[in-house]
Amino acid sequence: MAIRPSARERDNLWRLLELARDEDLGSGDVTSAILPAGLHARGRFIARQPMIFCGGAMLEAIAVKYDGAIRTSLVAEDGDTAAAGALLAEWDGPARGIMAAERVALNFLQRLSGIATTTREYADAVAGSGAEIYDTRKTTPAWRELEKYAVRVGGGKNHRKGLYDAVLIKDNHLAIMARAEGANPLTAAAHELDRIRPFLPSGAFIELEVDTLEQFAHALTLEVDIILLDNMSTETLAEAVRMRDAAKLKGKMELEASGGIALGNVRAVAETGVERIAIGALTHSASAVDIALDIEVD
Repeated sequence: MAIRPSARERDNLWRLLELARDEDLGSGDVTSAILPAGLHARGRFIARQPMIFCGGAMLEAIAVKYDGAIRTSLVAEDGDTAAAGALLAEWDGPARGIMAAERVALNFLQRLSGIATTTREYADAVAGSGAEIYDTRKTTPAWRELEKYAVRVGGGKNHRKGLYDAVLIKDNHLAIMARAEGANPLTAAAHELDRIRPFLPSGAFIELEVDTLEQFAHALTLEVDIILLDNMSTETLAEAVRMRDAAKLKGKMELEASGGIALGNVRAVAETGVERIAIGALTHSASAVDIALDIEVD
């Protein structure tokens, strides 16, 4: 089934398009002004390398932003695997409008398809292990909705969207609480969670970060949904899974590995038994793929 962007993701696209169009088109395309005003053209979006295609569902909105006469035809759906040379989509309409929109359209497609392609590599690497790949908040400023959409297109899952929709108590929170409360920060955090739990939005989860097994043992006694195991070796991760299972919390409390994880070791991490693996590189380090727009004129 084709993956489609949500209303919120489409709104993010529209706001980004306003900025992208203004910075690129400015007062007008002075180069394409040399083209005959009534010239009709067809543009063919071509994959120049193997990829997971993402952004096709947004092409029509991009075209309309420049010229309502441009018609969009999709050949590939978001989430499809495309070989080098594959036709992804077509534009049909005024040559001036297509040329003006070309670069911005490619920037969106190449960036989002790059994230989807990278995500699929990680998802394939852990397939069958029981672990799933999650993104993080390490996204390009203002691009978060679209980049997280691309992660889903690639087969990954979205972590929290921002600071507003879930609780994630990290090491810096604990350090501040230790100084402010003058007590064990995990104990202090537990007291605060009891206070704020009734006010959390529907569906919000509570996650706690630990970086030692000593902290982890304490965390197992708290009412949290997820424990984030930060920068732990595979041996330590496996021991944490054993401890969680021995406490009869499997199915009630998920474990998430994060830090120092790359394609070369993600399978080993997955095989420790953790349910979630957070990969910041899905969004902060994914390389744009190569897509071209080939123009034909009647």
